[in-house]
Amino acid sequence: MSLVSTRDSSQQDLDRLATLAEDTIRRARAAGASQAEVSASIDVGLNVNVRLGEVETVEHTRDRGFSLTVYFGQRKGSASTADLQPESIQATIDQACAIARFTEEDPAAGLAEAGRMATVFPDLDLWHPWDLDVDAAIALGQAVEDGGRSVPGITNSDGSSVNTGQSLSVYANSHGFLGRERGTRHSLSVALIAGEDDGMQRDYWYDSARRAQDFTDPAEIGRKAAERTLSRLNARRLGTRQAPVLFAPEVARGLLGHLLGAISGGSLYRRSSFLLDHAGKQILPSWFRIDEKPLIPRGLASSVFDAEGVATVDSSLVVDGVLQRYILGSYSARKLGLQSTGNAGGVHNLVVATGSDDFAGMLRKLGTGLLVTEVMGQGVSIITGDYSRGASGFWVENGEIAYPVEEITIAANLRDMYANLVAVGADVDRRSHVLTGSWLVETMTIAGE
Repeated sequence: MSLVSTRDSSQQDLDRLATLAEDTIRRARAAGASQAEVSASIDVGLNVNVRLGEVETVEHTRDRGFSLTVYFGQRKGSASTADLQPESIQATIDQACAIARFTEEDPAAGLAEAGRMATVFPDLDLWHPWDLDVDAAIALGQAVEDGGRSVPGITNSDGSSVNTGQSLSVYANSHGFLGRERGTRHSLSVALIAGEDDGMQRDYWYDSARRAQDFTDPAEIGRKAAERTLSRLNARRLGTRQAPVLFAPEVARGLLGHLLGAISGGSLYRRSSFLLDHAGKQILPSWFRIDEKPLIPRGLASSVFDAEGVATVDSSLVVDGVLQRYILGSYSARKLGLQSTGNAGGVHNLVVATGSDDFAGMLRKLGTGLLVTEVMGQGVSIITGDYSRGASGFWVENGEIAYPVEEITIAANLRDMYANLVAVGADVDRRSHVLTGSWLVETMTIAGE
């Protein structure tokens, strides 16, 4: 069974969603709403899991969503449904209007400003359906797993996964804005086990792309997972100490995620951020820069407009270590007396400027210290900036990996970690919408034995 028909019906499906959205807004206005907005989506996917060469699960998904928000002045009501039949849509309209009529007024409520709506819709090359049937997906999952299991020392497998998905969405509002988006996202992954009994270790690897042709060789994904798993064998604990810490790119993304949380509108207007009132202030070294680039072709978070229809534009977030702006939708912007930054629904493709050092060069720059490849736990406070998480990785001596380490805790304050960032590597991980290399932090507390 094929996931997608050889006849691409996505444009017709988008037309139907758009017609339904515009009709719903007209009906909501007729029911007394001064403003209204609709988000509608159809998501289709195939997920196949293989373990030890045998099929574990095959899952087809087809999800629909339809949500309506109405405003009666500055009173807001929202309702949603997964059923697009006329009677369900009418019930959704009735529910949203009923809620709004009995809700208290909120001075910040309402649509984004009409003048901020996107008016140009370039093709960002986000639509690459993968005509993958179940048999082919199973064979691909087996190839990924076999690539890892063929490596000497691998003793077991937690299985491989093949995922392919298509997403269609429409956003419309009573300003007359109508935006359509369609995108694909595909991934391959595998988790492997090495060693026996108390000495067992597990690790994984994956690849993710808009277009299946952009994947790494499937067997190579398996071999990379095997290499990572075997490298963890005979891990040790460390004694408590202060040392420099190098965060691998996939972990460094998390450090940037904490920064985004601290400068997002919700944290700021609730006054629950350690970076309150820091726009225009230096928070990172003078060489550090982050740019948001929402229009990158095939970017994993590319979009012409945000979740409120506001046009997205290239914009700097940090320049010369100075925070240029916050991350705001229209509601949080009004609460703060500012303007939306086109980030309702999140950020779009963050690009961190890198140095010239590859991963080996970053290890040399680290010298003697800790390389972190995995973090665990929830010990991060956006309110205070305190950071304390379980970690595993490798102890590095004289720029060379000496041995794996586990069951340790790393701790510092995010404010100090950002200010004392030494370098960002050129080893950029491109499997995410946050494009960054490894981060070297001058010093942290490492707690172990």
